[in-house]
Amino acid sequence: MAENFALIVQLCQVSPIGKLLPGALYVHQEALQQLDPILQDYEQQARINQHLSEATIIKFSTDKPKISYLFYPDFDREPHPVLTKSLVVDMGTLILSEWNYQNADNPPILHRKETFVTRDYPLYEEFEHLTKIESALGLLNSSYPIGTKQEWQRLLRKHHLDFAGDYLVCNLEGQREKSIIIDRHKAALVRKTLSRPARLALAAGLFLPETTFFDYGCGYGGDIERIAEQGYQSEGWDPYYRPDSPLIESDIVNLGYVINVIESAEERQEALLKAWQLTRQVLIVSAQILIDDSERGLMAYEDGIITRRNTFQKYYQQEELKQYIDNTLGVDSIPITLGVYLVFREEEKAEAFRLSRCRSRTTTPKIKTHLKRFEDYEDLLTPLMEFYTQQGRLPVAGELLQEEEIKAEFGTFRRAFQVILQVTEAEEWEIIADKRRADLLLYLALSQFSHCPKVRELSPATRADFKALFGSYRNACALAEEVLISAGNLPAIARACENSSLGKLSRYSLTIHISILEKLPMLLRLYEGCASQTIGRLENANVVRLSFRQPKISYLYYPNFDTEIHPILATSMDVYLGSADFSFRDYRDSPNPPILHEKELLVMADYPNYDKLVRLTQLEKDWGLLEDRKAIERLQGWQKCLEENCATIKGYQILWRKDADPYKVRILRAKINARRNQNKSS
Repeated sequence: MAENFALIVQLCQVSPIGKLLPGALYVHQEALQQLDPILQDYEQQARINQHLSEATIIKFSTDKPKISYLFYPDFDREPHPVLTKSLVVDMGTLILSEWNYQNADNPPILHRKETFVTRDYPLYEEFEHLTKIESALGLLNSSYPIGTKQEWQRLLRKHHLDFAGDYLVCNLEGQREKSIIIDRHKAALVRKTLSRPARLALAAGLFLPETTFFDYGCGYGGDIERIAEQGYQSEGWDPYYRPDSPLIESDIVNLGYVINVIESAEERQEALLKAWQLTRQVLIVSAQILIDDSERGLMAYEDGIITRRNTFQKYYQQEELKQYIDNTLGVDSIPITLGVYLVFREEEKAEAFRLSRCRSRTTTPKIKTHLKRFEDYEDLLTPLMEFYTQQGRLPVAGELLQEEEIKAEFGTFRRAFQVILQVTEAEEWEIIADKRRADLLLYLALSQFSHCPKVRELSPATRADFKALFGSYRNACALAEEVLISAGNLPAIARACENSSLGKLSRYSLTIHISILEKLPMLLRLYEGCASQTIGRLENANVVRLSFRQPKISYLYYPNFDTEIHPILATSMDVYLGSADFSFRDYRDSPNPPILHEKELLVMADYPNYDKLVRLTQLEKDWGLLEDRKAIERLQGWQKCLEENCATIKGYQILWRKDADPYKVRILRAKINARRNQNKSS
């Protein structure tokens, strides 16, 4: 049956039984017999384990051939039952996977229980009545994330509501409790992959062949094992799980989500100082970050919270965490994402890292003509070309291994480069130098948020860059100050966005794929950098929106950006530059998430299938699908638009729906032809 998956998907989408969400149909166990017989047979094939019959909800996935059996033991008793276990059957291989939520601090919960059952279910009317009340109170508004227990409790607290059995009541006076004994060790997580901080450190290129790693507060030791598997010397210590392991000075030390589980402020500071003492090169500090100002529905304890597992969690604001690290260690820490900071032992290496984050990519100009003198010395001149491509300038003494040979043959680097200019386009080398100037100005301007580095804090290569490209470091600093002032000028930002040949321009913003960020004008790169270099980007974000109505940068994550023509938004983060505040939205459980149109406007012409995307967008305009932009911002509006226009998108084509009314199709065809004729005449 897995091979007929397209039919299964179609039956799920038209099923009058169950709750249909993007990606799956959810059905209560007792309603299975009322499904289409083909769906019933499909589900029976998944019953490879006797425990599956005890599941409460059956989830038919529509994006992959798999069935999930969800266990909600209190489905009838609790207004919003908690998921305790999930058994997932891959219908292609019939392999069973299990996910256990019994000890989870923040398990998924159910809403709108009546949608999973049939009308003859004994408690249907009670379920429906509760949903009506919650809807009337605005609790089920899709703009609020409510898919987990903590998110739901947070929303109830915001509205001063609580449950007494199945009844919603107004909570006039909340009670605070305090636990005396905190089980810190229970905060340790069993990880199957590298932790986020360790993964980001690897991606940032901090690990070199001989680098040593130490995990201070390593918990079960997952990062120790996985860093060792990468070929690095890796050790760790934990007060509960590895108390007898020695504390070893190492190049990179990880203090991963340790300070947020220590309830004593004094011990918290001591842990940070000890980790810093062990650090030879880079300390990675990470902690839980409070996404917004509202409580998370948990019991308050000191300046943090207590979870159901009786573990303390100290939640920081992003800027608060930086101040805590900087004040404790007397440093200027560098944010690499929300809740993760790097602290370098040597200032020169810290500045080199900051500069590397501002570097744009360049490619060596191609050889355009034949010249025997160049061909005779091509192997000798190639390293010089590569150096100029990276630095935007000629090397100074001691920077190039082939210096002695080049000078022996040509006298100077400049004369050698004249030979290169005879076979390449001089303009392309000038563009490389301009890019490098922009990178350096961006770096200096962003440095103003912490401190403008002194010349002695820069590497010799960077000092040479400033001298060659700006005349002096002082000149560069003066220009950077002017540029930074422009970044706070919204009319200037608006003009830069409106004049940009890249990105999707709307009334108040410019939206781009993150891959072309470095190709934007330097002012817009700086504008985005004011958010990413001070707060950090949303992890995995692949789309950036630059607003010019207000100083705001938005980071958006579309998991299927590269595989879907109209990708669906999963998460987003808005950074407000005026206040250094930010907000977060999670649409992953929303039945009506935002959807992206005209994807080709966000990328470059070399993006895969770019021409097909352009042609499809023109077809969508011809069909009138993009006329009401507001109506198609979200998935359900887009689906309704397609339905009203009898359209379905397959690949990069728009086809008529098979069930379309012929008379309506004739009318729509006439409108399509009229639009095309109007476009031709204009």
